[in-house]
Amino acid sequence: MNRRLTFFCHSILINTSKPTRKLVSINPRTNGFSLFRAFMYTSTQYNNNNNNNYRRVNTNTDPNDPSTLMKEDGVSVCSELWIESFRNPNQTITNLTNYLRRFELWVLAYQKVCADEMGAYMPRSSVQRSALEDLLALRNAVLDNRFRWGARLEFFIKSPKDKTEYESLSKRKIRAILTTTQPSPFQDRVVQEVLFMILEPVFEARFSEKSYAFRPGRTAHTALRVIRRSFAGYLWYIKGDLSTILDGLKVGMVISALMRDVRDKMVIDLIKSAMTTPVITSPPVEKKKTKRKYQKKKVLAEDEPKPDPYWLESFFGFAPEEAEKIPTWGHCGILSPLLANICLDELDRWMEGKIQEFYRPSKSDVIWNSPEGEVDQGNTSWPEFVPTSGPDKTRKIDYIRFGGHFLIGVRGPRADAAILRKQLIEFCDQKYMLKLDNESLPIEHITKGIMFLDHVLCRRVVYPTLRYTATGGKIISEKGVGTLLSVTASLKQCIKQFRKLGFLKGDRDPDPQPCFRMFHATQAHTNAQMNKLLSTMVEWYRFADNRKKIVNFCSYIIRGSLAKLYAAKYKLRSRAKVYKIGDRTLRRPLKEKKGQSPEYNNLLRMGLAESIEGLQYTRMSLVPETDYSPFPVGWKPDHEKALIEYIKLDDPKTLEQNRTSLIEEGLISPQDYISMLVWNYKRSAGINSELLVGSGVEKRVEEDEEENEESEEQLHVRNM
Repeated sequence: MNRRLTFFCHSILINTSKPTRKLVSINPRTNGFSLFRAFMYTSTQYNNNNNNNYRRVNTNTDPNDPSTLMKEDGVSVCSELWIESFRNPNQTITNLTNYLRRFELWVLAYQKVCADEMGAYMPRSSVQRSALEDLLALRNAVLDNRFRWGARLEFFIKSPKDKTEYESLSKRKIRAILTTTQPSPFQDRVVQEVLFMILEPVFEARFSEKSYAFRPGRTAHTALRVIRRSFAGYLWYIKGDLSTILDGLKVGMVISALMRDVRDKMVIDLIKSAMTTPVITSPPVEKKKTKRKYQKKKVLAEDEPKPDPYWLESFFGFAPEEAEKIPTWGHCGILSPLLANICLDELDRWMEGKIQEFYRPSKSDVIWNSPEGEVDQGNTSWPEFVPTSGPDKTRKIDYIRFGGHFLIGVRGPRADAAILRKQLIEFCDQKYMLKLDNESLPIEHITKGIMFLDHVLCRRVVYPTLRYTATGGKIISEKGVGTLLSVTASLKQCIKQFRKLGFLKGDRDPDPQPCFRMFHATQAHTNAQMNKLLSTMVEWYRFADNRKKIVNFCSYIIRGSLAKLYAAKYKLRSRAKVYKIGDRTLRRPLKEKKGQSPEYNNLLRMGLAESIEGLQYTRMSLVPETDYSPFPVGWKPDHEKALIEYIKLDDPKTLEQNRTSLIEEGLISPQDYISMLVWNYKRSAGINSELLVGSGVEKRVEEDEEENEESEEQLHVRNM
């Protein structure tokens, strides 16, 4: 969705470029960006009027002709829905069926599913006529309630690479299709994509800012930065696991949570049928141990997507526990994470109320002393520093959720944490019918270290010298004591993930193991794969305090694994001999024991050999520093900031305020203001020039120009 909004904002800038250039030529002092803000409303008025006229002219369209139904681009339709959702975030939605009828969204969904299926993006001009007709039949079936989830033999539309003739299949193959586990049908994924594009903007405008999973622009890195910024100074922590909710909830609970904001019967019935329709799965069969036979290399077809490379597959194995489970509910597919967030949003809202309830400000606290508790009064250059807490300090709590896991920080006595835990257990029992106890919601002190997203949260006591200006202008320096929240990557968890992937064995003294998956690959390809893995590891541990140490350890494990692999492949017996020949970074070519190969530099110069890239981050000094860039209060993703800014500029009140401020500050003279009004009228009147020929519009524009010239001459004479 970020790409769509980027393209959307780019088109806005293009539409407003012409009036900006004209006005700048009138007055050299004019600020171009201010004029862009001032006349955004005019450009959007022009586009809206143009679209309305286009719809008015093309009312007689054939409902069975797909080409006549594609009046706009699917991205613009999605952008319109995002803008309307963020403009009225508290309004109950009842008209989503109108968007479900928009054929542009179905074409866009078809393009996205084809990109996942084929491994390449399909432009709209490349979609065949037969595919558009089948897609229209699928849309009509959904609107007429004739669509059924999980169809195995009868389809309205098939995948472009599905060449199976289901009418000519034997009974045995048909029985196998109907009774065994099969991938989700292509038409189901298209319908899921359409529903996702319709529902995501509606609920993204309503979701709490405390959730950071399965949402655009909110990643695990965002959650870690929020923890570093907002959880400093908390003594007690409650860590909860509600991942059983991701395995599935009762259909009634999901539908009731969905109907809080959406009251469209057709959309609700579609999702309800997707959850209630049984999924056919074959019983698991125990595989007998057989001798491994020689397998030929698989040659991919032209339209078959390439599998994930080894480095990416290995990095996915490093997923933390909080991000490991992705919900799949019935036939909902990609809708499942969104539905899970809709259900868990009730917990987020309940916790936001508890944050306000538990907030008890103290005037002696230098950071949280306002009655609202929203604005921090601490040092902006060092926001992570928090003075030591005590009975005379402010009591407060904070909360963050990532998927089915949440973390609560409590600043105050342990009794507050115990009260909150008891209320939380009662809420989960009533709302989700989930039985929790004190053992599943432990209360831990910060000194023990809190594990979240494979990072350990702990407290570091510091004694800085505080300098401030007292009454009379006297500068006072005194020693202070406070805490910093340290966010470090867990070395124990890193070893566990490497062991799971087969890169090492042992806990206290980890020993690298050869990665035989890359045995038949060349040295250049193997090194390149491992460098990509190391680059992603460096980015994953970007905000960890021990980034240098943990990345250097990962480099040591991967380098030792490759050295053992090369020792076995080239029969060099030991890692020491591999390092002696191939250098510390393994950038030199390793020669086989049998015979001597030609000089590597000569082959490289002639283009007969691949350049071997040495392993990165083999020394701690090469690892980049930890990213300590300050995280702003009230942070929002880029696409939400763009939407909010556009809605603000689209408001007529904002337009008038900007125009008034421009005139008051002297950035636009009265003459320029008159010229602007004339230009706006000409443009708005010129929209229907082709449709209203002979209606007198052009004559009125000429008369207004003459009147404007006369008024300008009169102003010039008065100034003389």
